[in-house]
Amino acid sequence: MTGTTLDDYTDRYARRVRGMTASEIRALFAVASRPEVVSLAGGAPYIAALPLDAVGEMLGRLAAEQGHTTLQYGIGQGTLELRERICEVMSLSGIDVGCGASPEDVVVTVGGQQALDLVARLFLDPGDVVFAEGPTYVGALGVLQAAQAQVVHVPMDTEGLIPEALEAAIADAARAGRRVKFLYTIPTYQNPTGVTLTEERRERVLDICERAGLLVVEDDPYGQLGFAGDAPAPLRARRRDGVFYLSTFSKTFAPGLRVGWILAPHAVRDKLVIASEAQILCPSAYAQAAVTTYLSTMPWREQLKVYREVYRERRDAMLDALGDLMPEGTTWTEPDGGLFVWATLPDGLDSKAMMPRAIAARVAYVPGTGFYANGAGAGNMRLNFSFPPPERIREGIRRLAGVMEQEIAMRRVFGPVAGQAAGRRRGQAAADVPGPDLA
Repeated sequence: MTGTTLDDYTDRYARRVRGMTASEIRALFAVASRPEVVSLAGGAPYIAALPLDAVGEMLGRLAAEQGHTTLQYGIGQGTLELRERICEVMSLSGIDVGCGASPEDVVVTVGGQQALDLVARLFLDPGDVVFAEGPTYVGALGVLQAAQAQVVHVPMDTEGLIPEALEAAIADAARAGRRVKFLYTIPTYQNPTGVTLTEERRERVLDICERAGLLVVEDDPYGQLGFAGDAPAPLRARRRDGVFYLSTFSKTFAPGLRVGWILAPHAVRDKLVIASEAQILCPSAYAQAAVTTYLSTMPWREQLKVYREVYRERRDAMLDALGDLMPEGTTWTEPDGGLFVWATLPDGLDSKAMMPRAIAARVAYVPGTGFYANGAGAGNMRLNFSFPPPERIREGIRRLAGVMEQEIAMRRVFGPVAGQAAGRRRGQAAADVPGPDLA
């Protein structure tokens, strides 16, 4: 074998593969999963809060009593029984028959990730522009990168996506002759910031997209995990035309089953099914039956309340620890739901450069750079509170604060490390938006 790289297949890859890079989060899993490391990095739900004995019995019965169907092939759109249950779930958020929600327009997917990938496959050509919040979900960046789209970040503040910034981004794209296909947004308990788009801004964002002819792809994995009453109604509950609603059972039931869905405009439904069949033939009949049975026979609404209380307690533990232990100059969001806090570091600290020292101190987080397509976010980090118990959260924040204090002390003595300073400057120069501080 010959060649000058470690990968002898480099020259044979399709062009769309050449820019692919590993997810910041996936790269952390190997070290973050060690028992001695307090992981504030992942976004795993607290599955132990489920009645696992009852769920285990339910899964066993599905194989023993219905194996002739649950272990067989299914249809590309997903079972009618599950699509009907999905409509019941969406109705809790205000997406009901009155705003056009129908089992006929639901497509079952392999988690929310496949849902986004299907939309990208249907609408994106290489070079198309997608608007996304800055910062945004790292998994979405992977999908959009694979589609060879150009992601333009629209800045946020503590009230969510800034409508004026969206208008400016649309105008900039028009002047540059760039074709923008859709806005990708997580308006409720956003990943990674935990911020929720306000009622008033939801209407303004929808109006702006409608005037500009932009589709809206609304990703809503966390909307039913609020800690202080109901979340604002989803965008899809307000407008039925041009809004794709994506969600998943990964955060409210079991991520291992990999069941999500798209509620699409009726005209697009068949194309989504065709695209899904080309990818996976059909979603797992067993996983669909498991979710359908769970929703039909178990107290899932009460289980949502259990999750909310568990996560509220852990959110409070994280906010308390941050307030007690973080060095001066650190700021953070205070989410009303979801799984994440977004922290902004004191001036001069670089979350990515600091990561090896944090791992050595046995604590893990996700550097903010993973949530931008343009190199921004070095001064931020995402902290997850859903999985560790409160005492571990506090210990993790204590360790992290110690690492940051050491970094600050080193800078006082030696000045900024050249690589860190250059990295932050590159990130700022590359950014399409103002700095990512959401404090």
